[in-house]
Amino acid sequence: MDILIVEDNKELAELLCDFLRAENYTVSAVQTAEEALLLYERYGARLVVLDIMLPGKDGFYVLEKIRTESNTPVLIVSAKTEKEDKLNGLNLGADDYIEKPYDIDIMLAKISGIFKRRYALDEIVDGNIRINKVSRTVYKNEKELEMTAKEFELLLLLMENKGRVLSKEYIFGQVWGSDSFSEQQTLTVHIKWLRQKIEDIPKNPKKIVTVWGVGYKYESV
Repeated sequence: MDILIVEDNKELAELLCDFLRAENYTVSAVQTAEEALLLYERYGARLVVLDIMLPGKDGFYVLEKIRTESNTPVLIVSAKTEKEDKLNGLNLGADDYIEKPYDIDIMLAKISGIFKRRYALDEIVDGNIRINKVSRTVYKNEKELEMTAKEFELLLLLMENKGRVLSKEYIFGQVWGSDSFSEQQTLTVHIKWLRQKIEDIPKNPKKIVTVWGVGYKYESV
């Protein structure tokens, strides 16, 4: 999931969800600290948008718990405007603090900025495919795909050269090494396996395209 919203005002949470989904983020919303931590521990999130005033345990409690195990970006959104509250949130590890009521365009810009700063160098995103170079994981429609090491390296090479035709010899040398005892037929088999995992219709591939007599290229769809 891209964004976990922790907000006890249901109407406000639903409105923000609608705007974020229109920007192609995957979003879930909860109303309590307990629900937030349960969902976060089970599914994770790339960003937590966190209200402070929640029923029961407050947002600072959620932030402290998240920071004990990860550096996931946390954006505090709160009607608590006192300097002490802002300093507390930032000192606990929040990435930013926005006061309510907020301008939705400012909110979207801040969220976009966090994603660019935190993930732009570590991830490649193309449509419904996301590849994380640090964790060496691949997602389709935000569902993690099982990948062997060579499948990951092959997909990464293709996506880093989006739109460029790469020869079979070049791909084989980059992924398997020029001194490998493997045959180029191995490349053909791995291309087939990748297509089965990332293409909507593997027998009619749109992403990993064969360029006959040369090699392959990755196309945005």
